[in-house]
Amino acid sequence: MSSSSAFRTVPSTADVVIVGGGVMGTSTAFHLAEAGVRNIVVVERGELGCGSSGKPIGGVRAHFSDPLNIELGSRSLRAYQDFPYRPGADIRLDTVGYLFLLTTAQQAADFEISVGIQNGLGVPSRMVGPSEARRLCPYVSTDGLVAAVYSPTDGHARPGLVVQGYAHAAARAGVTFATHTAVTGIDTTGDRVTTVHTDHGPIACSTVICTAGAWSARIGELTGVGLPVRPVRRQLAFTAPLTPPAPRIPFTIDFASSAYFHNSDDGLLFGLADPDQPDGFDTTWTPEWLELFRDVARHRAPALADMETVGGWAGLYEVTPDHNALIGRSAEVTNFLYATGFSGHGFLQAPAVGEIVRDLYLDRKPFVDITPLSADRFTTGAEIRPEAHVV
Repeated sequence: MSSSSAFRTVPSTADVVIVGGGVMGTSTAFHLAEAGVRNIVVVERGELGCGSSGKPIGGVRAHFSDPLNIELGSRSLRAYQDFPYRPGADIRLDTVGYLFLLTTAQQAADFEISVGIQNGLGVPSRMVGPSEARRLCPYVSTDGLVAAVYSPTDGHARPGLVVQGYAHAAARAGVTFATHTAVTGIDTTGDRVTTVHTDHGPIACSTVICTAGAWSARIGELTGVGLPVRPVRRQLAFTAPLTPPAPRIPFTIDFASSAYFHNSDDGLLFGLADPDQPDGFDTTWTPEWLELFRDVARHRAPALADMETVGGWAGLYEVTPDHNALIGRSAEVTNFLYATGFSGHGFLQAPAVGEIVRDLYLDRKPFVDITPLSADRFTTGAEIRPEAHVV
């Protein structure tokens, strides 16, 4: 792949400039190049996948509460299953299923409605009782457990391998990847972007696509487009190798607390969304949050509470006011497209979103109506129901 180390200046012109070389940017580049679009430059300020996509393991699921997110998840799941053939890479997909643990009657009632919607769209999720939840995940305590939901076709994969798989295929099709290249300004004339300025030189271009994740609000500001995305740090931790080895378990989530755990190499991975985490771009890993996880584990999965951890990882969620993505073409700047603000769901929706952005660029009708995900919804008052904020 080309990188900024290969040239002192970026290409001076491009048909398409994609800002952000994470899973969303590389998926978009792959799908555009596969459709025959040429002269694509992906501008990434660090290494590919160094932002939110750097997460060691990413969940993949079609288990959502609304049809649009279910369809984005389902289509992406199928693409991840096909990834060894198209674009052609092993992403270590492990279809272990998702298991949501529910501790109130209201949660159970809400999830029962969601399961009905999912089943109607071909997702084989089902409600299960506490004893079956424990059978599926032996770490789970049934004490206080009202019900659970199991979705057997979900699982997890490696985001870094997905980014590289898309990027290598896109590079083979002629896409230029300008890594270690920062966007410093964007020129517009009338209702169109004309030039993207970088610290390696300007790129005159016909279209700009923002896939800059947690940094998207600034790219929007440079263009005059409101993209209400804020960065929130999320952290996870790895246990020491377990002896005997951990059983193969679903991606297991205590819904009330957002605490989750699943297999990772020769141990387990722990995570939790700290509700008191302030906004910001700091990605320092600070293990204090683990006490929140251990407090939950003591009653929900007691064996986990005292497991030794050996380091972890911190990254950024790109959060919107209603925890749903921003996907569309700007009404004010007509050659500016965006796919951002996935609020923790970007990796699992990236293949489908790459298709959608390709279709928006080519003026084709996407496989699903993404009008509700327009960034304009926050100025017109048409927010959609917030999606449950879990991994």
